[in-house]
Amino acid sequence: MSIDMRQFHQTFFEESFEGLDIMETELLNLDVGATDIDVINTIFRAAHSIKGGSGTFGFNNVAEFTHVAETLLDEMRDGTRAVTQNAVSILLKSVDIIRGMLTALRDDGEMDAAQVAEVKAELDALLGSDSIETDHSSNETAGAAATSSGWKIKFTPHAEMLRTGNDPVRMLRALAELGELDVKADISKLPGFSELNPEDSFLSWDLTLSGEISEADVREVFEWVDDECDLDITALAAEAKAVSTESPASNTEHTAEPAGTDKAPATRSAKTAKAGETTSIRVDIDKVDEIINLVGELVITQSMLGQMGSDFEETQVIDTNKLEKLREGLGQLERNTRELQESVMRIRMLPISFVFSRMPRLIHDLSSKLDKKVDLVISGEQTELDKTVMEKIGDPMVHLVRNALDHGLESPEQRVAAGKPETGTVNLNAYHQGGNIVIEISDDGAGLNRKKIQTKAIERGVIGPDDHLSDEMIQDMIFHPGFSTADQVSDVSGRGVGMDVVRKNIKALGGNVEVKSEEGIGSQFTIRLPLTLAILDGQLVRVGDDTYVFPLISIIESIQVKTEQVNAVAGKAELYKLRNEYIPIIRAHRVFGMPEENKDLAGRLMVVVEGDGHRAGVIVDDLLAQQQVVIKSLETNYRRIEGLSGATILGDGTVALILDIAGLISMFREGNYDSPPPSPKKPDVSAVNSEAA
Repeated sequence: MSIDMRQFHQTFFEESFEGLDIMETELLNLDVGATDIDVINTIFRAAHSIKGGSGTFGFNNVAEFTHVAETLLDEMRDGTRAVTQNAVSILLKSVDIIRGMLTALRDDGEMDAAQVAEVKAELDALLGSDSIETDHSSNETAGAAATSSGWKIKFTPHAEMLRTGNDPVRMLRALAELGELDVKADISKLPGFSELNPEDSFLSWDLTLSGEISEADVREVFEWVDDECDLDITALAAEAKAVSTESPASNTEHTAEPAGTDKAPATRSAKTAKAGETTSIRVDIDKVDEIINLVGELVITQSMLGQMGSDFEETQVIDTNKLEKLREGLGQLERNTRELQESVMRIRMLPISFVFSRMPRLIHDLSSKLDKKVDLVISGEQTELDKTVMEKIGDPMVHLVRNALDHGLESPEQRVAAGKPETGTVNLNAYHQGGNIVIEISDDGAGLNRKKIQTKAIERGVIGPDDHLSDEMIQDMIFHPGFSTADQVSDVSGRGVGMDVVRKNIKALGGNVEVKSEEGIGSQFTIRLPLTLAILDGQLVRVGDDTYVFPLISIIESIQVKTEQVNAVAGKAELYKLRNEYIPIIRAHRVFGMPEENKDLAGRLMVVVEGDGHRAGVIVDDLLAQQQVVIKSLETNYRRIEGLSGATILGDGTVALILDIAGLISMFREGNYDSPPPSPKKPDVSAVNSEAA
């Protein structure tokens, strides 16, 4: 029976990319000049797994390339090669190459063969250089002596090794492929039949392998059970001297079947066992247990309601007690459903460390390129957010960190001259705030130059020479398309392309980005994002005959308008004095081009909202219920409308539009309020429903 190995490819790629992340992180942690065995072993194991998996699935080019990098790591591991900056840099390049090769294989793309050959040549040149040859020669001498007489192998599987799918007989057959094999089985630990667990291993083997065989070839047979057995390999000549005075083993001996026709290496069984994992998201087992418990509660509630239904059918009588129990049952069903929904959504939540982990390498490469000294400080890396948001926030963050290094931090000489430490600091921080995740990227560099930005803005006609703008408004201009204050254009940044895209991408996720900077002190970019893009806690309101949804997180309070606190500005804009603050009044009817029968604000309902750090009061006709709504793309089903972020389907099957509070306030601030957009036609319900299905 043949197995379609392609079904395991996705798992292999995911595990390999995780291994590459580990290699990259640990290489950056490796101290040049020191030999940290634990760190090197971690890197080596990751490379070894990638090589083994690549060979198993027939990706021989990846396996061959990784093997060269692994050889370099092996020399570092056994102390025959020093850990140098050059070696670390080449290994980091190798990580990039392997990642590129795997990506090409996964996406059916093309590899950059020239780049692969270039880095491979650097690895070969490094392996063939310096004093390692001397060390090798001594090893090779020893190896040659051992090879002439073979190897003595003591193989003792751990009790649980068989449960991972590894078969000792296959390993013995693989050894027999290498040379003449003599097998002696030790059954001294085999228990009585009544105590025998067939899933445990009780045997061990003394093996004698003769022939021209390298130690590496022998160890390769056991590479997948390296941590599941006790393995002792010694040169046969040395063993012969050692055992000459020992008494022979008294155990009962069995000779294993020599080489057969099955040449499948032991490595494959282990890989097959791992390939059983088909999920693409690693989920904490506690989250799964929570869902199972909630499903159990749902089954109990369903059983209770079913029993009530049967009682009603039998008696045909609905008394007060039964009605009350029915209400309780429905309430419990609602609670269980909500908790189950929240638990399922949490499955998609991943720690933001998946994004933060890209930054140490970025800092390492850029600081070397720009000749700057930088410390990266990361905090809040376990803060969770939705996987979809995670995948889309990576590139904007990379851009902000690149800008912090290129434009923010000064050179060591400039920092010393300014009385700062020559090493600059970039901080990454993340935390939850309300229903949002807040990500901060800050540096202690030169900060934004107000005069420079203002001059550039005047040159580009963004502002007039007589305009008086606050620091906040000046700093916000760096998000203007094509805006750059860089003196020189480099391959890192300076063309004015990027910051507007950063803001655009973050807004597309329903978030926003702000900058605060102090000249000579540093800058801080703050990104606010919703935790998930799929579900929203909303307040339903009525405007005219239609129902709209306000994101609950945006609502500060709801009040009845008092006319004495309403002020008109320039004869058109209306402001409301809310305690010590004046906030703009936005009439929802006018925004959406609907007739407003009662134009008098006295006693009207006003929902005070906040978006992008600005507050406003939105006049509505009525406040309805609060509920969670599933967000559907308005752009996909209809078209993008300013001031709206999406649509949802209510319990009665009607469609309600979801307000984009930040966009609504922005419309007011930009003067679009007096020219409301055309009345939005409700999206086609059937189209939205089909998407939901």
